[in-house]
Amino acid sequence: MYFILRLLAVALFAIVMLIFGCGYCLLSPRNPKNVYTIGRWFGKMSAIFGIKLELRQSEASKAAGTCVYIANHQSNWDLITVSNAVRPGAVTVGKKSLAYIPIFGTLYWLTGNILIDRNNRSKAMGTIGQVIDKIKERDVSVWLFPEGTRSRGRGLLPFKTGAFHAAIGAGVPIVPIVCSSTSHLKASRGNNGHIIVEVMDPISIEGYNKDNIRELSKHCHAVMTEKLAELDAEVAELNKKS
Repeated sequence: MYFILRLLAVALFAIVMLIFGCGYCLLSPRNPKNVYTIGRWFGKMSAIFGIKLELRQSEASKAAGTCVYIANHQSNWDLITVSNAVRPGAVTVGKKSLAYIPIFGTLYWLTGNILIDRNNRSKAMGTIGQVIDKIKERDVSVWLFPEGTRSRGRGLLPFKTGAFHAAIGAGVPIVPIVCSSTSHLKASRGNNGHIIVEVMDPISIEGYNKDNIRELSKHCHAVMTEKLAELDAEVAELNKKS
């Protein structure tokens, strides 16, 4: 029953997003401000799926200014969980294939996000250069999933280096965003319990360059792995009480 009702709710939401979301973005197409607005709209769907979502943001991250956000990438649930953490003035970087997803793909492009071809290394590296230019010229932050693929319950996968090249090239800090594990979520379950999304303190790129970029990647991975374990332990306790 929950699954059917939620399916109907998602269908209704998709229609609303197609009409009003695209219409809203067409008023100022490809404007980075659209990402924050549309992201929050998607984030509100967490309540429909019985998720008690808590968003946390450190004071230091609020004052970070232009930066590169890196978040863990788990599954399609990210669309209604991690999207709550999208910050004003940030655009995301995703696979070119996202543009072909009905409704979502159109919105993803109209909001001003950056699409890259992950199957073509030369194009991908060229896009990283464009990302750096956008950060410098347009004063926008970028949001990347450094794992490069969905982890699907396998924990935090190894990081690729694109996000770190972008941060070093643009001379901006890295702000990690960690969402507690979502592998237990089910569309057919009435109460899906708690999920915590945390925007962490910025990580400085000072002392790092292209020669030791993997050290920066490993450091960020260690910080986020520790935070993921902390959040999962806290969520487990909260779900026991609820």
